[in-house]
Amino acid sequence: QNTAPLRIAGTTTLTPAELPYAHGAPATHRLRLELFAFRDTRWRPELILQAVREAAPILAQCRVWLERADLTSLEGGEPQLRILFAPASRELVRRLRPAKPAVFFVQDTRQRPAFDAEAFGQGNTATRPELAGTVWITASSRDLPVVLAHELVHVLVDSGEHSDAPGNLMREDTSPENTRLTAEQCERLVTTGQRTGLLQPVRP
Repeated sequence: QNTAPLRIAGTTTLTPAELPYAHGAPATHRLRLELFAFRDTRWRPELILQAVREAAPILAQCRVWLERADLTSLEGGEPQLRILFAPASRELVRRLRPAKPAVFFVQDTRQRPAFDAEAFGQGNTATRPELAGTVWITASSRDLPVVLAHELVHVLVDSGEHSDAPGNLMREDTSPENTRLTAEQCERLVTTGQRTGLLQPVRP
């Protein structure tokens, strides 16, 4: 049977007023997110938008203001576009041409090894450049705000490294108790994020 063409079914925006900056010191960098989810998967817009709101204070530890997020709902397209698998996912990114960083909420993964969520920086996309600057979160992910923040840090620091420090956001196993970032992690995040163009400096 013929597949309906891929189309944008709608967009919901979290504006700067809806994403207040939560840190005592002024923000030094701004982050904007492009978010995508298919309407016929288990993902619901309200769940995604609430996760963004809750992830924002975690990133604010590094004086990064997550100031805007645009969630685009998708319809149509081939069924495989709803699953993380490098060939199909590269095609989805090519068609949508999102600003980066971009986060895709997908049904499942066919990548091996399989992870509930996966981030692609410049360092691990030499043969699949379309995926650089993207995060993919499957419907089996738990603790969504923490997972979102964790994977965004992977992209912003351009590294898959994890931390063994108690309570650190970058521990391999994400949980609501693991949300802290060190000064060194923050320094690397803002330096690398600005160099790769994923973070914009806040001008005085």
